[in-house]
This record gives sequence, structure tokens and C-alpha cells, in this order.
Amino acid sequence: MASSIHVRDASSDDVAIIAEFNSRLAEESEHKRLDPNVIQRGVARGMARPEQCRYFLAEIDGQVIGQTMITFEWTDWRDGILYWLQSVFVRPEYRGQGVFRALFDHVMQTAKADPDARGMRLYVERENTAALATYGRLGMQPSGHLLYEIDWSGAVRDK
Repeated sequence: MASSIHVRDASSDDVAIIAEFNSRLAEESEHKRLDPNVIQRGVARGMARPEQCRYFLAEIDGQVIGQTMITFEWTDWRDGILYWLQSVFVRPEYRGQGVFRALFDHVMQTAKADPDARGMRLYVERENTAALATYGRLGMQPSGHLLYEIDWSGAVRDK
């Protein structure tokens, strides 16, 4: 199937499907519900800022079956940019068929073509064993960092 998967940059026409996938991802991976209005606005604002955020969609025969987003972090230690892989979602019926691999390879090619790119990172829920195994197979390793946060947005609600 991997040969029939097409990866493309998302456009403003894709806001609704990206917001839907993000909502499904939050519920599935973290058991959280996203406010639909906030996520729609967030995706649209991200699309309007390609220097901060880019979305990529995987398709088969014009149907969107998966997505990912990259954001960028300046690293003064490495004098360059770290790519953050985020919002990874593949429709359940297409999992295990090379969709994420196609998205990952596309992002890696994009990053390797960027002379300022210095690496790629992502965060993942500790209990998401399938994702942990997938990222390991792709050559990613735990960084040794822990992620801390303060969330004052109110956009995410626990179930």
C-alpha cells in the first residue's frame, strides 16, 4: 500500500479534517475532549503561520487517511532549528499499512533539505506502547528529557 500513499502539504481547505483528526487523537491517546471551536481556530491560525507550523496529509485516491504537523524550535546550542513532530493521526483502518512511515519519510526529507535543521523531536504519552514501538523502529530514541507544562488555555477537558 505504501506506494499508493501520497503525502502533500495541507491547505486552508483542510482545516476541518485536521481539526477532526486532532480531536480524535486527543480522545484516543489522552482521553481528552478538545473544544471544537478552539481546535478549528487553532488549526486555521497555524496554517496562516508556515514559519511556525506546517501540516502534512497522507492520501489514497484523494481521501485523507493520516496527518502530522511540524513546529519549529530554535536551538542556540546547535545554532539551528529542531523540528517537532506533532498531531500524528492515522485513520484506524489504515494503521500498520505504511501511512505514518510515508508521513515520517516526507518530514525527514523536508528537514534534511533545510540547511538550518539540526534534529527532530516529538513527545508521546508513556502508555502509548504502539507509538513508542513505531518511533523506535524509525530510529528515534528517548531524549532523556521530561516534559512539564502549565496549561491555562481551558481548551482541553478531561473526560
